[in-house]
Amino acid sequence: MAMMRILQHWTWAAPAAAWLLLATSKGIAVPPLVLGIALIATVLAAVHHAEIVAHRVGEPFGTLLLAVAVTIIELGLIVTLMSAAGEGAATLARDTVFAAVMIILNGLVGICILVGAIRHREQTFQQTGVSASLAALCALTVLTLVLPNFTVTSPGPAYAPAQLGFVAVVSFLLYATFVGVQTVRHRDYFLPPRTTVHDADTHADPPSDQRALVSAALLVACLGGVVLLAKTLAYPIEKWVLAAGAPQAVVGVIIAALVLLPESIAAVRAALANRLQTSLNLGLGSALATIGLTIPGVAALSLFADMPISLGLGPKSIVLLFLTLIVSTLSLATGRTTILQGAVHLVILGVYLFTTIVP
Repeated sequence: MAMMRILQHWTWAAPAAAWLLLATSKGIAVPPLVLGIALIATVLAAVHHAEIVAHRVGEPFGTLLLAVAVTIIELGLIVTLMSAAGEGAATLARDTVFAAVMIILNGLVGICILVGAIRHREQTFQQTGVSASLAALCALTVLTLVLPNFTVTSPGPAYAPAQLGFVAVVSFLLYATFVGVQTVRHRDYFLPPRTTVHDADTHADPPSDQRALVSAALLVACLGGVVLLAKTLAYPIEKWVLAAGAPQAVVGVIIAALVLLPESIAAVRAALANRLQTSLNLGLGSALATIGLTIPGVAALSLFADMPISLGLGPKSIVLLFLTLIVSTLSLATGRTTILQGAVHLVILGVYLFTTIVP
């Protein structure tokens, strides 16, 4: 009976268990598998509470809040793993951000379009808002992940300190401008088309202020638990990747896939309910937040902690990034999607994952 009660209240039990394991691990060796399960459960609980708060504040503030919450988790994972990564710290942020962009634009968007098309044949969305998101995303990805290869002040695929600081500020300002456009100035661009059929959850009464405040407090507890659990798991993750003979970039893929899993589930649920606009707001907003918040964060760590950071992608990754941006712009250019667009995005994701493991 006690176990059943815990399962019924897992959204608060997960962060409580995470903090208990963190306190226990200081004196007792906790198996990495147990820590990993606690980490995943805490991430899912964090997104659950973010969705409750998001439902209270409404759309598109809800998807923005969820994207920022997931990005804070990702930033915490990157910073903690960079502190323990040793030689691999310089490229960890680049690999993780690139993996997040590829997984979102090809995996999350591709699956949402595919499952939505299978169930509803054709779906619609506000093309003006999606185009604005893609324009900002194209600028951010090229400035942070491609341009470092062509600057000459600092050798290698890295910015000089002054350049890194400038690009970090510009990235944050561009993301802040996008948030202002999405939530205030042109909020209607990011709302679902009026002809879209919503599910029952969309019309459900919003939670009370008390429940939203409790979820906000539990969200903070979840985020703290995720960051500290990631720090504890940093060494086992690195050891597992090296033992498997996989490239260092696989660590970035694991981090990105971990933090994007619950958000992807929420996006797929929305697509199945014929709310593709919500799915695209989640995906593209998360990709923008990943670059607009994570890059300034790791840039500050690099500048103040004197930690080297390489942001420039290799030739293979640049080709896949440009292909992804071009296909995303074309497939989301009409405001309508079919099964073909979803299949194309998923094929690009498969190529990216395969060439990451087998370079």
